[in-house]
Formats: sequence, structure tokens, C-alpha cells
Amino acid sequence: MNAAGASAPSSDLGPTRSSDRIRIGFLGPAGTFTEQALHREADLSAGELVPFRSMADVLFAVHEGDLDLGVVPIENAIEGTVNATIDTLAFDVDLLIQRELVERVQLNLVVPPGASIAGVKRIVSIPVASAQCRTWLREHLPGVELIAANSTAEAAETAAAAGDPSIGAIANARAAEVYGLDMPATDIEDHPENKTRFVVVSRGGIPAPTGHDKSSIVVYQRADRPGSLLAILQEFAARSINLTLLLSRPTKTSLGDYCFLLELDGHIGDEVVADSLRTLKATQADVKFLGSYPAAGAHGPERRAEVEAAFHEADSWLAHLRDQLT
Repeated sequence: MNAAGASAPSSDLGPTRSSDRIRIGFLGPAGTFTEQALHREADLSAGELVPFRSMADVLFAVHEGDLDLGVVPIENAIEGTVNATIDTLAFDVDLLIQRELVERVQLNLVVPPGASIAGVKRIVSIPVASAQCRTWLREHLPGVELIAANSTAEAAETAAAAGDPSIGAIANARAAEVYGLDMPATDIEDHPENKTRFVVVSRGGIPAPTGHDKSSIVVYQRADRPGSLLAILQEFAARSINLTLLLSRPTKTSLGDYCFLLELDGHIGDEVVADSLRTLKATQADVKFLGSYPAAGAHGPERRAEVEAAFHEADSWLAHLRDQLT
């Protein structure tokens, strides 16, 4: 599926540009959920799309200047966070998130043209995708042989290359389109609300606030002691800033030494967000800023507007008091 982090074969990236279009790397081969998400964004799909074998390869290529942008999965509703993406962003590269994309993990049975469901004896797919279609397979193809692949796109490519009506694959609609396959059964996943979130990264630049933004940071503790995480979280609770993700990751320096990835509603341009980051930077061992960027989904800036107004009122009150210093 590549939604939760499996790598897939693709061509190697060369440093030479083949056009003047913006160069965008993604987890390949053609037909992955990452590429499908890319094709839903008009500006991104117009770029020169370059497939890579792993998410780390995409991120390093952006970091080293071989790509303008990279698109990688960061979280799946069922499988959780994609640690390969998070760790590379936290420890190995200096990149900023430019936006997020959300793609529904919709799965289909794909077969060579003219093949039927009843004739399928073997199905190729990534094990995660096969497991998420367990109910449909049990009801429609009991006893079918499951063959593991590195991704749903690779599975579709394998089924197309075989040209055997008894060999099908579980893949997304984009893969069926790319490899010329039919879809005799669609929406066969057990969890139709499953979604994967992707991030678009570049070497620099912070998008202007939109009123519906997120910010991502990594906080390194000054000391591992009781209440250290609570002290971090209180900076946001005190300012009514909502956290949308909290994840601990080993720092890879010593056993038991952890840092925290936090995603929060708001933009570094918002004074309440900036104030919380300033305090964390001053009180913790370090803070790595991963970006402020437009959030996917429905706009909901009302709560942050209220908090911002309250902050300005409190700031004016404090300034009035300090003006009285003698």
C-alpha cells in the first residue's frame, strides 16, 4: 500500500533536470497512494514527478537539492505514524513542511482486462492491504493464495506483467489506471474511513498563515525527570492551543532518552503559538521547527481567533502595568 511505510522499486534519481518544471519526489513506483494523492493537487501534478525507493530517499534528495519538493506519508488512521518519515525529518535532514494532503485508502481487486472475480486463484499485494480486505476475501474468494509484494503499485504491475486471468492484485484506482487493469470489485477494504496523511516538504520557506494551519515541532528534553513532559504540554494548555499529535521517539543517543514530536493547531505567525515556542526553546534542551503550513480539511479558525484576541488583551494589560514602572 505504501501508506504505512513499505518501500517499492523505482528508477534511480539523477541530478540532471529533464525540464524546467518543479521537480517533486514521491514514494514509487507509479501508482502508489502517494502518487495518487499528488495527482489530486493540480499544481503538484503539473510538476516533474520522480519516483524513489523509500521515503528517506525522497527526503534526502530534497535536503541535498536534487528535488524542489518531496511528498511522503506521515500518518495512517489504522497503522499509525510512519516512523521512517518522522525520524528522518527529526534527525537527518533540515526541511520544512509546506502543506499536508489526506488520501482515503480505497482498495480494489484489479485484474487483467476481461478477467473475472471467479477466475482469480492468486492475489498479489502488500500484506497490510490484504489484511485490510480480509472480510471481502473470505466472502468472495475463500482459499485464494496471497502473494506478498512491496506495495500495492508493485502488485498491480506484477499482475499486469503476468497477463494471467487467474492472477489479480489488491491496489488503488491509480494503479489500475497506470497498468491498464480492470476493477471488477471496488471498495473492498474493511475500514472505508481509513486515510493516510502526507506532507509536502522543501528546503525552506514558511507559507503565510491561512487561518487554518498546523505547526510541527520536535522538542528535546533538558532532563528526563518526573513532570518533564507535563511541563512541555502545559505551555500549550495554558494558551488553549490544541495538540493534534503527540509522539515520543528515541533520540538514538542512549537507552531511555526520548524526544517528542508535537503537531498543534496554529501558525508560528500567531502570537500565542510563537510565545509557546519561545518558552520551550528557552526552557528545554532544544526545539526543532518542522514547519507551519495549511491544514487539510474543513476550515475552523474561530477558536484560534478567540485565543488570539484574548492574548492581545492580556498583552495590552501587561504593557499598561509595565508602563507604570518608575
